[in-house]
Amino acid sequence: MKPVYSVVIPAYNEQEVIAETYRRLTSVMRGMGETYELVFVNDGSRDETAKIIAGFCESDSSVRLLNFTRNFGHMPALTAGMDYAQGAAVFVIDADLQDPPEVFPQMAALWKQGYDVVYGKRKRRRGETVFKRWSAKIFYRLINALTTVELPVDTGEFRLIDRKVCDAVNQLHEKNRYIRGLVSWVGFKQVAVEYVREERFAGETKYPLKKMLAFAMDALTSFSYKPLKLATTLGFFISLLSFVYMLFILFQRLFTDTTITGWASTVGLILFTQGIVLMILGLMGEYIGRIYDEIKNRPVYILREKLGYENAEKAD
Repeated sequence: MKPVYSVVIPAYNEQEVIAETYRRLTSVMRGMGETYELVFVNDGSRDETAKIIAGFCESDSSVRLLNFTRNFGHMPALTAGMDYAQGAAVFVIDADLQDPPEVFPQMAALWKQGYDVVYGKRKRRRGETVFKRWSAKIFYRLINALTTVELPVDTGEFRLIDRKVCDAVNQLHEKNRYIRGLVSWVGFKQVAVEYVREERFAGETKYPLKKMLAFAMDALTSFSYKPLKLATTLGFFISLLSFVYMLFILFQRLFTDTTITGWASTVGLILFTQGIVLMILGLMGEYIGRIYDEIKNRPVYILREKLGYENAEKAD
């Protein structure tokens, strides 16, 4: 018999927090009084994360473990969890406990009222630097300005999605996945639940600045081609200015006695225009690189093993 709820929990090097994550999730789900499963996805952890979760599988028939062959990343881990989740409703939450599982009952209540997606909206972010809060605020609003799909601001992957939404997203086979964007793209009836985002319970962040920038680029290139149109407009504008400047120099040379000086400014102009060209080429390269990833058609992730499904199959 399939559970009412599935909880998808991607984990990467979370040995300091994973036991507390399991304890709180189990407490919340048991308190909801309906059948559930906890689908942990070990994203190639190098510590004892997989071993600890395997122990949960042995002692608790509601726990599942999907082990990757290596570290594929956060989005592939979420994809795997959603692929294997069997519940009528699927919760998505990170293992670091910054998003409180105690919000689940409120999400479930809205789901039972007919909402297909209930996403967590952060009304306050504790333990984050001013730079991270500021950059996140800019990022969400920039994405909405550049995309045709409206993405809810100040949200992450923390949410509940209905079975039909999960199935719809699972049918989208793109490689550079931006899950929260895909969930918005498929539509359905959506609503927000506000909550306070806490500091990490233990361990360190798995999203340093480098990964955040790569994540932002995935989001931008997956849902908008407006940057390419902007590059075209900018290139045309710079070319027009250069042409006007060339006419001005030609006029000086033919009709005035003004000595043409200012090699530094000329070189500066050349460097500026070349910089614009390289920026546009780099932007085009980002899109072409993602096209290349798509046509290779490699799997998003590879499983080494899955644990806890034997008990589920016997129960069915």
